[in-house]
Amino acid sequence: MPFATTSLPLASLVDAGAIAARNSTRWRPGLAAAGKAALHSEVFASPNEAAGAGTALALALDDWRNLPRGDAHAGTPAEPDARPVLWVQTRDAARLSGRPYQAGLPKEVRDRLIHVLADTAQDALFALEEGVRCRDIAWVMGEIAGNPKALDFTASRRLTLASEKYGVPLFLVRLDAARDLSSARMRWDVTSAASDAPRWNAQAPGAPVWRAELFRARGHAPGEWLLHEQGGTLKARRERQADNDTGALNWTAGLQRRRLSQQA
Repeated sequence: MPFATTSLPLASLVDAGAIAARNSTRWRPGLAAAGKAALHSEVFASPNEAAGAGTALALALDDWRNLPRGDAHAGTPAEPDARPVLWVQTRDAARLSGRPYQAGLPKEVRDRLIHVLADTAQDALFALEEGVRCRDIAWVMGEIAGNPKALDFTASRRLTLASEKYGVPLFLVRLDAARDLSSARMRWDVTSAASDAPRWNAQAPGAPVWRAELFRARGHAPGEWLLHEQGGTLKARRERQADNDTGALNWTAGLQRRRLSQQA
């Protein structure tokens, strides 16, 4: 006896997509305060500008500054987090973007940075994994150029599991790299943007601004923001207010247009 097959109407798929998008948590600065920070993030950037390292450092500081410390219910004061920060670079990445300049780093990082220069991507991945396995490190940053064979999905998965097991965040900057397979919980594509004019001197250089596209994330809808720091706090704004409102529903909008064209 043949089985009857039925298909859901396109309207049902559209409604399901709309519900899923509405239930997705919008990314915003300060999510670490609610325990929603991603422990493994990737930042794709061009080596011709410092947007990759700048954005990764801003995201890392935002999570670190908003981590709950102390016990609010018991009235226990928060102790300052003086753990070191690990920054791992391959030599290829250092040639492209330069090494960290201590005097130019934020004051929270300036005196507690551990810099590792690795000869190969395999050495860098080893150092990154050892870093996220050490709870005495506040967070780990890495810079790797291109798409080395050593950084495959298996290696990415190892970093994700280690970071989530030991609770040490990892921010990996991918310089001049294609969007390959990865298990990173957040994946960004960033470029430099025009700085806002300073308040007192319009001719002076403004504070750094980065255009950051979140193109893949677990539990977050995709979107694009302009990021900058103000008074030690990460700020995010959208160039077009409707970016996230329509971009997250682009596939459901396509289904809707198809249904309307069929009805016509």
